[in-house]
Amino acid sequence: MIKASPVMGGLLGAGLIGNGTFMLVSPGAWYVAVPGVTTTGPFNQHFLRDIGLIFVLIGAGFVYGAVRPRARVLLWSIGALWLSGHALFHFWEVAVGICGPEVLPRDFPAVTLPALVAVALSLWSVRHADR
Repeated sequence: MIKASPVMGGLLGAGLIGNGTFMLVSPGAWYVAVPGVTTTGPFNQHFLRDIGLIFVLIGAGFVYGAVRPRARVLLWSIGALWLSGHALFHFWEVAVGICGPEVLPRDFPAVTLPALVAVALSLWSVRHADR
């Protein structure tokens, strides 16, 4: 897993950059293309582009950390914190009744899984950091 983790970090970063770029370039198409998004509220181009920028920046941090080990712990941990907060917010919406539990499996591939991968990569980076 030692060599695979930087590769996984780069792949996660590329996926996040791709999603964020889609949100920035074509927020209307992104809004209707991603399952469940239309049920979360009305289309808001400004909001989607704000979040798209966050995804691009976090993705860039994962890509940069994949090739620059000394930056890895900080960049991957920051990305993991945001992605985890985003995933926990989805769980909170279910817990308080905003959404039903049926949204959790739908959201898992795009929300929860990236957060779990990011946390695992961050923990790996801490364990393998140059001391």
